[in-house]
Amino acid sequence: MLIVSVAHQVNLHEVVQVPVQHGLEGRIPEKHHRELTNEPVEPQPSPMADLTRPMREQVEDHDILLFYPYESMSPLLNLLREASQDDDCISIKITLYRVAKQSHLCESLIQAAENGKDVTVLMELRARFDEANNIEWAERLEAAGCTVIYGSEGFKCHSKICQVTYHEHGVISRITCLGTGNFNEKTARLYSDFMLLTADEGIAEDGNVFFRNLSLGNLRGSYRYLGVAPEGLKPLIVKGMNREIDRARAGQPAQLFMKMNSLTDRDVIDKIVEACRAGVKVILVIRGISCIVDVDGSGDGLVIRQIVGRFLEHARVYAFGADVDTVYLSSADMMTRNTEHRVEIAYPVLDPTHKV
Repeated sequence: MLIVSVAHQVNLHEVVQVPVQHGLEGRIPEKHHRELTNEPVEPQPSPMADLTRPMREQVEDHDILLFYPYESMSPLLNLLREASQDDDCISIKITLYRVAKQSHLCESLIQAAENGKDVTVLMELRARFDEANNIEWAERLEAAGCTVIYGSEGFKCHSKICQVTYHEHGVISRITCLGTGNFNEKTARLYSDFMLLTADEGIAEDGNVFFRNLSLGNLRGSYRYLGVAPEGLKPLIVKGMNREIDRARAGQPAQLFMKMNSLTDRDVIDKIVEACRAGVKVILVIRGISCIVDVDGSGDGLVIRQIVGRFLEHARVYAFGADVDTVYLSSADMMTRNTEHRVEIAYPVLDPTHKV
């Protein structure tokens, strides 16, 4: 087993002036500020989006995959702001786990409700350390006319999904936004995360079913494209791992790539061990806790890396195939609490240009 620590480098084109800081950083004397803090960086525009044009028509033309904090959250924020004023938009549904104290996204939801859109917000009130802020936003959203629901008893809703529904010329269409991290303008500048904006009809149908199930308290729904915990996420990941094991045993190239915050789920660990012994090349990028130990007979077939750098590595990626033919992004780590005791989503990357 090879364990490697990789330093994460930041190389952005522009920096901005040091903003007014609050909290601990704001207490650093100005004369010591530069030597004790990082140069501020400004997220760059995504090459997949033109911020001078309406976002709806761009997402309907092609999937947009944002990579925070290197790319700006603006395409998502613009999409929701435009939807709040679009006569064709009839509803916006979203799950919120952690929200910025000053949230343009929530302001767009409020404006949408005030403009007569059907806005449904599943607000998780048990997000650790953010309980008070979430309660405050839930009250503001509800006062504006949004339907606010609070999830299912015993299961935190940790998924990151938003769906905008349009009705134009008698036809219903949807844009679905799925993330590995929160709909949070602050953390989008601090955490490394992915956000997918797609008009894919299959994902849209699954997203619509997901919100319908949550409104009914049904956590056991079935989906074609999405892996939804607590019922269907782990089986989806294990299915991909089994496919690579079968390939390796048939003498074909086989590979697993898994990036997450922590690895503690025993079922997944046992399957990784089985894959290594079958000859699958397994690459794990784990930011924090890893409960896997050296696998006898794996040689260099198991590689574990840890990325340590300025930005918090937060994206969860599960990729299968020596040529990376199947990729899922997810809100979930491979921890039993996530795979069995939370509402989480893994979603496919369907556009081949986004898999590389």
